[in-house]
Amino acid sequence: QVQLVESGGGLVQPGGSLRLSCAASGSIFSIYAMAWYRQAPGKERELVAGTHNGGITNYADSVKGRFTISRDNAKNTVYLQMKSLKPEDTAVYYCNAVPPRLTWGQGTQVTVSS
Repeated sequence: QVQLVESGGGLVQPGGSLRLSCAASGSIFSIYAMAWYRQAPGKERELVAGTHNGGITNYADSVKGRFTISRDNAKNTVYLQMKSLKPEDTAVYYCNAVPPRLTWGQGTQVTVSS
């Protein structure tokens, strides 16, 4: 079973940037699609950005043009570069497959506030 460990979150001012990392304990090469999800307080978890082994990426409308997802299969790692952060981006961020069939990691908290 693949274990997922997210990192890179923190407190950032509006307009700032963060880079999240998701390290997998096992090979993710065979998993066709990986994604970043987020869950804000009182809200359901939502897919933020996805990446496929063929290089195809997709983004939620709310983050298009600001977030960039990438993957390094050799390092079993998925990244999320976030820029121009807004207070509404505040949430716990998780990575998982698409659909999310792996055991969820602990997530990493992103707080956007002045």
